[in-house]
Amino acid sequence: MVFRTPVIIDKSPFAIDPCERMLFVGSCFADNIGSRFVDDKFRATVNPFGVMYNPASILHTVERYLAAETAEVARTAVFTLGTNRVYILNETGEIVDNCQKRPQRLFTERSLSVDECAAYLREAIARLRNRRPDMRVILTVSPIRYAKYGFHGSAVSKATLLLAADEVARQTDACVYFPAYEIVCDELRDYRFYAPDMLHPSQQAVDYIWERFADTFFSSKTKAFMSEWLPIKAALNHRPFNPDSAEHRAFIEKTHQKLVALKARYPQMED
Repeated sequence: MVFRTPVIIDKSPFAIDPCERMLFVGSCFADNIGSRFVDDKFRATVNPFGVMYNPASILHTVERYLAAETAEVARTAVFTLGTNRVYILNETGEIVDNCQKRPQRLFTERSLSVDECAAYLREAIARLRNRRPDMRVILTVSPIRYAKYGFHGSAVSKATLLLAADEVARQTDACVYFPAYEIVCDELRDYRFYAPDMLHPSQQAVDYIWERFADTFFSSKTKAFMSEWLPIKAALNHRPFNPDSAEHRAFIEKTHQKLVALKARYPQMED
């Protein structure tokens, strides 16, 4: 008997290599996944100008990232879409990325259409590829629901993002959709996989999505690197009962030697 419905993920047309330079932009779910890449020694930039929830703000971040980045830009970008709702500053008519706690009367809230969401995503990808033609892009929709919209309103917002992401992924080379939303809402269809607020995924759910992401995108070289790095990472995080003991000092020295050897084989690995 089968008691769950696993989400089938197609094989990715590209793979992520060890310590690759990456860019994560989007909702707080992008922070959750992006931080894992930072911890595992990828050269990842995660929401450099703060959390961005809608496709227009993702484009704004890409523009600012490219203006500020004077060295090599990321090879792989991950855009995590949270909502199609935007706030427009009445004075200028521009979409703002953060209302900065200013009075609501200064803004007009509206929903972006599927075509508008797709256009902002295409423009963000085009800007990145203007600097790096071999850029690969992963689109995903955050599984976090927005209770303030009402659950029907949240579902409509997510549906808009899903349609836009699907359209862009199908029509853009080296651009794929990763089903984080579907994994949480269908495969992990149980409130034990949610945080106490019953809206955000639990740490266990985030860990599972990370595993599915790694299975989908990691190259064989990356999987080999991770098999070496993870035991070192666990050793570095180990809290000894007696940090001054000879045994612990020997343990630390052995771990340090393993780390030095790993860095020698992967010179792009950051501290």
